[in-house]
Amino acid sequence: MGDDQPNGSLSGELPPEIVVVTGMSGAGRSTAARALEDLDWFVVDNLPPGLLPTMIDLAGRTQGAVPRVAAVVDVRSMAFTEDLLSTVEELRLRGITVRVVFLEAGDDTLVRRFESVRRPHPLQGDGRLTDGIARERETLRAIRGAADLVIDTSQLNVHQLKAKVIGFFGEAEEARPRANVVSFGYKHGLPVDADLVLDCRFLPNPHWIPELRAMNGRDAPVREYVLAQTGAKEMVDSYAEVLRLVIDGYQREGKHYMTLAVGCTGGKHRSVAMAERFGERLREQGLEVHVVHRDLGQE
Repeated sequence: MGDDQPNGSLSGELPPEIVVVTGMSGAGRSTAARALEDLDWFVVDNLPPGLLPTMIDLAGRTQGAVPRVAAVVDVRSMAFTEDLLSTVEELRLRGITVRVVFLEAGDDTLVRRFESVRRPHPLQGDGRLTDGIARERETLRAIRGAADLVIDTSQLNVHQLKAKVIGFFGEAEEARPRANVVSFGYKHGLPVDADLVLDCRFLPNPHWIPELRAMNGRDAPVREYVLAQTGAKEMVDSYAEVLRLVIDGYQREGKHYMTLAVGCTGGKHRSVAMAERFGERLREQGLEVHVVHRDLGQE
């Protein structure tokens, strides 16, 4: 009783790696949890936030048998936002690395998903399904803002979401930062999970070049045309330096993931070509990069 134990664990063992999976009901928390289980994470579902420190201490006593813990926390926990944020801060003050993953989707997508399984929303009460979604979104606003990783699942099926989670957490090498580069069209809306947004609409649009119109930004003629325009190279060079500074800062703060959204009008030509180029530059900086063209084919 006289010896104080280290802050990270009551037993003196190194604390486990901890990820909190939370977000909107219907956005895919269960799928994300199953993906982490497939990667041999110890997953605890529907854990009240106040029990997170106890879970960490218990895992720390296993002498390395439970090195990675994922806790799925949903909105039904009492005083959800305040309790979860304060608990995460408490663990970080103890020197424990905690990452918060927030899953979300657009209202239309969530409505379709709930209707397909014929289930009410947990916060719906006597109101409409959309009322429950609105209440939950407001309740989770603070924790979404504090999340280390936000994943928008609106355009993802179960298999794509699982692949995305495995892509983020599947490698043991934590030191190497990861980046998503997403091209998009402004007419289809901004990607809600973007950390940074880059607007390419100042570049001439290949849509107005007859021989380029049917192609997209992955085709060599379009890519060469876009990158040859005044300001294109300068934007890539200048913004690559900005990204280096941002990524270095993220790493100092313990954030290992970044999503860069690159937009043009329709998401077919300029944004695709520029996203591919930014992907190359970020790989040159030592990042693991995944390039996605969200709106390609929607024109």
